[in-house]
Amino acid sequence: MRSNHSTNDIMKEPSVQVGIMNDHEISFVLRGNFLVSGYRQSFSGSFHARINSGTIEIAGIGNDFRIEGEIEFKPVDYGNSFFVLQNVTIGIDFHWEQKEEQRFRGSLKLLKDDTSIIAINTLPVEDYLLSVISSEMKATGSLEFLKAHSVISRSWLIAQMNRSLKTDDRPGDYFPEKGADNEIIKWYGREDHKLFDVCADDHCQRYQGITRATTKTVGEAVKRTRGLVLLYNNRVCDTRFSKSCGGISESFENVWESVRHPYLTKVIDYNRKIKNFDLDLTREEAADQWIRSSPPAFCNTTDERILSQVLLDYDRETTDFYRWKVEYSQEEISEIIKQKSGMDFGKIIDLVPVERGCSGRLIRLKITGAEREMIVGKELEIRKLLSHSHLYSAAFTVDRMQPVDGIPMGFVLTGAGWGHGVGLCQIGAAVMGDKGYSYDEILKHYFTGARISCYY
Repeated sequence: MRSNHSTNDIMKEPSVQVGIMNDHEISFVLRGNFLVSGYRQSFSGSFHARINSGTIEIAGIGNDFRIEGEIEFKPVDYGNSFFVLQNVTIGIDFHWEQKEEQRFRGSLKLLKDDTSIIAINTLPVEDYLLSVISSEMKATGSLEFLKAHSVISRSWLIAQMNRSLKTDDRPGDYFPEKGADNEIIKWYGREDHKLFDVCADDHCQRYQGITRATTKTVGEAVKRTRGLVLLYNNRVCDTRFSKSCGGISESFENVWESVRHPYLTKVIDYNRKIKNFDLDLTREEAADQWIRSSPPAFCNTTDERILSQVLLDYDRETTDFYRWKVEYSQEEISEIIKQKSGMDFGKIIDLVPVERGCSGRLIRLKITGAEREMIVGKELEIRKLLSHSHLYSAAFTVDRMQPVDGIPMGFVLTGAGWGHGVGLCQIGAAVMGDKGYSYDEILKHYFTGARISCYY
């Protein structure tokens, strides 16, 4: 699976700009000496930045000044300096959303964006990956699992950075697709940041600086895979991953834009043939049987030792990720849909699957209410509309509870998996690593036809 470019093709290690937070006021601490272009003195200590009369006003002990557009603090001694940001929000819009104090290596840029300040961290890609691997999961996984994740985290980042270099016409937060008059079809992309390369939250890849403990195994995994990426047709792969595919992974075009990536297609998350199931989960009967069962899969595990390698403390609040169930009263579901959609459907009469992807995840769902009817999609829009935060996934079946005059008293959603299900299944990959699979075998399993190559 592994190949190499010629020496002339290999680039130097790039740096990445990561958007950490966006707020009206930002408090930060510089540990060590930092330089700012245009200033002779170095900066260290505690500071508070806020927008005042259209400029960034920074206050510190003996260091009060205003900046028109942006300011960047660069460490004098990279290895022995860091900065601290307070009240960084993680898990934005998810059920585990919370604020943290976080520490970072590299430079801190403060950039004015309308009436708020964006804090951006610039650092080498390999150091960024040390944090990503420890932020996306517990840093206690097997070496082969962590090596596999290092390659896909690096690949996705490089693909994103390459894409941003090719166009200044970058899209917005969500992307509507043309549908019928009674359809709302949206997909939510990661490639929507104009002022930096990637953000630090689940929208891109979790990156929490040096706040998360990085083990020797993580360091070894990143070091042993230094510069390695996945290629398909000589292009860096837009590698994706989620917590649990639910037994079968989803195709890229069913979740995001309608573009087919051959390396992001249906994968049965197992090493043997699964018997007694119709695996064409685009068919409603097959999807219903699959979701209501617990078929064998790499990610079908209750092994706490392995789960603890993947799930951070706030992720561990979720214990039923492979198969799950949510119940709503009529009042709850109608209010959630009204609040999330901005439309009053009245009492919800039915939730009808219209189209499913290859993993059983819904691409289009018809919401029928007493006042209106609408088809919604794609998978994340469905998850958003049917939960106060997000449903675990869009792979679910619907049961109507005790209908009275055609109006159910409530609904039961029985679901499979956690996340969009495209690309690498983190829990499945952790199980594979534990079973002795090598990192290239793990990557070959989840990314059909891709090959490993040295990018720098």
